[in-house]
Amino acid sequence: MNMMDRIDPELKAPLDGFLAATNGGFNLHDIPGTRKGMEQLMEAMMSQIPAIEGVKTEDRLVPGPTGAPQVPVRIYQPTQRADTLLPAMLWIHGGGYVLGNVEQDDVSAKIMALTINCVVVSVEYRLAPENPFPAPLEDCYAALKWLAAHTKELGIDKSRIAIGGASAGGGLTAGLALLTRDRAEVELAYQLLIYPMIDNENVAPASGSLSDHFLWSRDNNIHGWESYLGGSAGKDVSPYAAPSRASDLKGLPSAYIAVGDLDLFLKEDLDYAARLNQAEVATEVHVYPGGYHGFNGFAPEADITKRFNADRDNALKRALHG
Repeated sequence: MNMMDRIDPELKAPLDGFLAATNGGFNLHDIPGTRKGMEQLMEAMMSQIPAIEGVKTEDRLVPGPTGAPQVPVRIYQPTQRADTLLPAMLWIHGGGYVLGNVEQDDVSAKIMALTINCVVVSVEYRLAPENPFPAPLEDCYAALKWLAAHTKELGIDKSRIAIGGASAGGGLTAGLALLTRDRAEVELAYQLLIYPMIDNENVAPASGSLSDHFLWSRDNNIHGWESYLGGSAGKDVSPYAAPSRASDLKGLPSAYIAVGDLDLFLKEDLDYAARLNQAEVATEVHVYPGGYHGFNGFAPEADITKRFNADRDNALKRALHG
């Protein structure tokens, strides 16, 4: 069976539509052009989504890393709060470390705030290659420190702060969990790793025995990692940049990892999950047959996406509300 035959039937048409709209998908050989094209595509998609009521949003600039610019964040809070104090989620958008912005996850952040009954703080971190590691991660850490320092103002329970992200956002989340553990300035309750991009060595070219993948190819992966690391994607790097390189995973917050079985990141994510469990970090893992990278964002009404969302939301409610 070839890979096309393995795609969940409800995910085929959305994939075809995306490839048609982007002339074959992401092109990281032209990062500025791809950024512009993705922003236009997202604007068109967002214009067709009904307004989501029950959430108030606020954009702020928070102190950045030492000597660096302020970090833009967008804060989401349910307008009806049954509890005086709510848990919080620091959300980190994806985009291969070179694409994306807060706006692309605006709808999902609002839904998360409502569904999980939490405060969401979404981070507009600096992008590579203009700002390689550690700038994006340090922006996320600065936003996390600000969140932890303003829990009273935002009505947040300081003992229930989670971090989460998808793809490169998931990679930044995993790196942030390691960095936060080691700096010991903020206590984390949970890490949500959605098909995280965590292994800088997963860059071998596709071959007869090593197939390429939908939505995010190895060619994209090479360019994403090289941009983020400021050079060769295969060199030895900090575990804060590529969490798969971390030798010590003990003491990290409980984790949730979700990935499709047609995702380029499947093996690296399952390997990381196994190592987390071996390090006595409670880790819940979900693999979705027929799911390619980012499938949940392309087919919101598909059964596989509904299962994906329900599994994720139930895990977050257990972790943050008991």
